[in-house]
Amino acid sequence: MKKGILYGVGIGPGDKELLTLKAVKTLESADVIALPDSLSSKNRAYEIIKDYINGKEIIYCTMPMTKDKEHLEKSHNESAEKIIKYLDMGKNTAFATLGDPSIYSTYMYIHRIIENKGYEVCMVPGVTSFCASAARLNMSLSDGSEPLIIIPASYKDNKELLRMDCNKVLMKSGKNISKVKEEINQCGLTDKTYMVENCGMENEKIYKDFNQVGEESSYFSLIIVKR
Repeated sequence: MKKGILYGVGIGPGDKELLTLKAVKTLESADVIALPDSLSSKNRAYEIIKDYINGKEIIYCTMPMTKDKEHLEKSHNESAEKIIKYLDMGKNTAFATLGDPSIYSTYMYIHRIIENKGYEVCMVPGVTSFCASAARLNMSLSDGSEPLIIIPASYKDNKELLRMDCNKVLMKSGKNISKVKEEINQCGLTDKTYMVENCGMENEKIYKDFNQVGEESSYFSLIIVKR
């Protein structure tokens, strides 16, 4: 029997209208849908794609919010095995991941495991949170030959990167917002900094004045620092 194909489908940051035509076609043609499950009360990925599931079976893949490598590896392998069971039955499986699968996506851990076992895998790009956030702010990320760097807000020394002569994007800043605010202030960049919280979602907030950002923010908080 021919094995099924695993598709990693980028579904954008939260706005259903930012789903690409290719993402919709892939979701609609798949036999099975896989969704990341962080054990939170609301599954954001499901809310974005629910109109295209059409009664298909759903695999929930646990993605714990932890830095414990052993725990993460165990969860990733368990999720991969869940998907492989369907691939072995010849069922194409679409794994829906927020944003784009190539940018800090937990999907990629499962992608590598399954690819290394000899299965066919395919990635469908999605609108990234930083491109969507720049659009909500009505600004460009970079002009001309300006460089752009993307930084996870949990990076050990943001100040080193913030001082570089380029535009910066800090992703998933919520848990570290107090630390990030202090680092940006110490680098004298507060007046050049903007933030979008929960981009494309119902509770979206846009901060064109970074001084208005509080000491707490959502996990899905994205910061843009202009050079």
